[in-house]
Amino acid sequence: MSERSLQVPERFDFGYHKEFTQQYQSLLEQAGTTNIALDFSRVSYLDSSALGMMVLFQKKAKSKNINVRIRGAKESAREILTIANFDRLFEIS
Repeated sequence: MSERSLQVPERFDFGYHKEFTQQYQSLLEQAGTTNIALDFSRVSYLDSSALGMMVLFQKKAKSKNINVRIRGAKESAREILTIANFDRLFEIS
C-alpha cells in the first residue's frame, strides 16, 4: 500500500485550480498509488470552488480505486468541511 501526499496551500480557492488539478492528476497516474492524503495543515481559507475541485478529485480517484483522505485540517477549514458534509466523502484525520 502506497500513500502519496498533496500539500494544499493556505488559501485554497479557484486561483489554485490549475496547480491542484496538475498535482492530483500526476498522483493518480503514478503506479502503485492506493491512497492519497490531502495535507490541509496550512489551510486557513477554502471556498466553494475548492470544495468542487475536491469532489471532482475524489470521483477520479475512486474510479481508479484510490482512497483519498484529508489530513491535518484545523479550525475554520475543518468546520467548513464538516458543514459541507465532506466527512461523508473523505476520511478526515
